[in-house]
Amino acid sequence: MLGEIIAKASDISIVISEAGTVLSVLINPEHQGFGEVSNWEGRDIRDFLTPESIPKLEAQLERFMVEADDIRAIELNHSDSDTFGFPVRYTFQAIGPDGAILMLGRDLRPIAEMQQQLVKAQIALERDYEAQREYDTRFRVLMDVTNEAFVFVSQTSGRIVEINAEAAALFGGSIEDLRGASFAQEFEGRRKSEVVSGLVSIAISEGQPPLELTTRRARRSVLAKPTAFRAAGERMLIVRLSSSEDEEAVADDLTENLSALYQEGAEAIVFTDADGLVRSANESFLNLIDAPHLTRIKGRSLGDFFVRGAVDLKVLVENAKRVGQMRIYATKLASEYGSQIAVEISATWLDDQRNPAIVFVIRDTSRAEAVRKTKAAINDEGVRSVMELVGSASLKEIVSETNDVVEKMCIETAVELTRNNRVAAAEMLGLSRQSLYVKLRKYGLLNRNDS
Repeated sequence: MLGEIIAKASDISIVISEAGTVLSVLINPEHQGFGEVSNWEGRDIRDFLTPESIPKLEAQLERFMVEADDIRAIELNHSDSDTFGFPVRYTFQAIGPDGAILMLGRDLRPIAEMQQQLVKAQIALERDYEAQREYDTRFRVLMDVTNEAFVFVSQTSGRIVEINAEAAALFGGSIEDLRGASFAQEFEGRRKSEVVSGLVSIAISEGQPPLELTTRRARRSVLAKPTAFRAAGERMLIVRLSSSEDEEAVADDLTENLSALYQEGAEAIVFTDADGLVRSANESFLNLIDAPHLTRIKGRSLGDFFVRGAVDLKVLVENAKRVGQMRIYATKLASEYGSQIAVEISATWLDDQRNPAIVFVIRDTSRAEAVRKTKAAINDEGVRSVMELVGSASLKEIVSETNDVVEKMCIETAVELTRNNRVAAAEMLGLSRQSLYVKLRKYGLLNRNDS
């Protein structure tokens, strides 16, 4: 009965002699986390302690011999080759006339695990704090060095949460005065609900123009372009402000310069619809194809002016739609009178929802083509190797060899024309990409083209 009481009074109870020999080990039946410890009996308890716990035990035993009634509990870490280590807090009690000592232990693993969790949580908090400080510093630097005027506005309160120096200059105030102020009150003739709801409507809609406002302090006309987002559950607006006069000046200059480039530029520029039908073309393109006037070609397919016709147009249009643009596609134009001109074409997809268009920039490369090294020698060598088979091989073998030579020449030409664009070359030859790679590897062209 005494043994059961002792076992239930603690997680683990050990009876040792004054020399440290284990006389008995009792485990709380409701505590199964110590494993098999019956092999401890008859052995020195020091064999089951970690090296740093042994001096603590010996010092405790010395104190216990002197003052057995007033001794504090100690923490010992057990270690055994058969079981995992665990920390235990022990109190010492003298029992029996033979000097036996009862060690009542409380398992400290739950406390140790909780402490480790707290330490990990503290480390995670410190890391998050440092990361937050780093992001905050980046944000402050970005707001200070940018030339754009930005304001962060709370959708709930309508107040300015953050503002940079450029925006403060547009308002005619300081950052300290404007931070926390009502955003709508910084404009003339505007109510809070009107300004905030207008900005939210623009932010969630596509294609709406910016909101035009007049600042109350500086009397300046500005354009507000909002973007809506959430931060820690709070709905926010980041508003980019720009002076109306500056926007109009930049827009006018850009329009004028682009118009001059289109009309007087050396490169041929053609605008088509999504199917490749010509909408407009500049004088440089008309000169390339010897067309007298734009009305002569407007509404016609651009493929009508390619030597390979719809094949080239399909490659250009489909690649431009898929990836947004296609760079430097080599082909030949056919003029109104049948002459051919070597050109390089770049295509860009303008994905406007109402009026999508494709713009083609075409460069005359006929002069450069004349000085380029061709592969005629290689092709002639292939033809000669086929001719040498006559008399030494059957017609079937000669035809098979000829097919290989022609197939290799076609693949080389397609890869060269598309500037090693495998997708465009495969579409030009009517092959899948996998089939093209197989044939490139078959003729030893894959490594060469990749290099």
